Amino acid sequence: MNRKTKIALIQMAMGSSQQANIKKALDKIDEAAGMGAEVVCLPELFKSLYFCQKEDASFFDLAEPIPGPSTEALGAAAKKHGLAVIASLFERRAPGLYHNTAAVIDRDGSIAGVYRKMHIPDDPSYYEKYYFTPGDLGYNAIETSAGKVGVLICWDQWYPEAARLTALQGAQILFYPTAIGWHPHEKTQFGAVQRDAWRTIQRSHAIANGVYVAAVNRIGHERLDPAAPGIEFFGSSFIAGPFGEVLAEASTDKEEIIVHEIDPARSEETRRNWPFLRDRRIDSYGDITRRFIDPAPGKK
Repeated sequence: MNRKTKIALIQMAMGSSQQANIKKALDKIDEAAGMGAEVVCLPELFKSLYFCQKEDASFFDLAEPIPGPSTEALGAAAKKHGLAVIASLFERRAPGLYHNTAAVIDRDGSIAGVYRKMHIPDDPSYYEKYYFTPGDLGYNAIETSAGKVGVLICWDQWYPEAARLTALQGAQILFYPTAIGWHPHEKTQFGAVQRDAWRTIQRSHAIANGVYVAAVNRIGHERLDPAAPGIEFFGSSFIAGPFGEVLAEASTDKEEIIVHEIDPARSEETRRNWPFLRDRRIDSYGDITRRFIDPAPGKK
């Protein structure tokens, strides 16, 4: 990026109709364009309810190819408004092979690049390993008309390695499409600290890499089964600057569009004063690719 650029995060609630969800997303892209946005990011898997709350083979029917119907519709919106769109979709790559994939659509409607979610969780009500094959494209900075952007998806946001490798390729903004919420029975005891940890880890990526971070979450209490507790998605979408400062933030329970101007000079200034990339001891990090470092015999 060599100029100031406005980015927008669309925090929204999803319903059971894919058609209604994408129409809502397109309407909100129109709204964001009216606010001057040049890059718009949607939440993770915005076309449906968060189906990973349970393992059900029928949900594979929600998947689609990329390019496909959704990228075509979003591409038309991108071209209409002259902006880039980042959209997390359930990708059907081949029979029996599916990914959680973010398509980056440039302002001419073309697909500038894709990112396939690398870190796949398997936790209560987040049974993503059943649905998604881990990404095989690695980490990348995708060139758009607005500059280079990095995209990482939800569970990826907890891993500093992913943020660093994406930033090292020139991404000046890390976008995190997200679907994260509270288990209702845990909210009273753990809700505040869980939300704070989520914000803190992503702000740390901004600081460590001297980049902007933009995390966009969904809202709403989603139950796939009326008898199940479901997940209460806590919104809180935010944009953080290169010092980790929160520049804009949404509520925990309302549909909102937050817009903020990104200034590439801020990243340059931050990296000059906090030269973490300069001082990295790349000669000493070889063990980072090991699963765990066991102590040598006789040592603790």
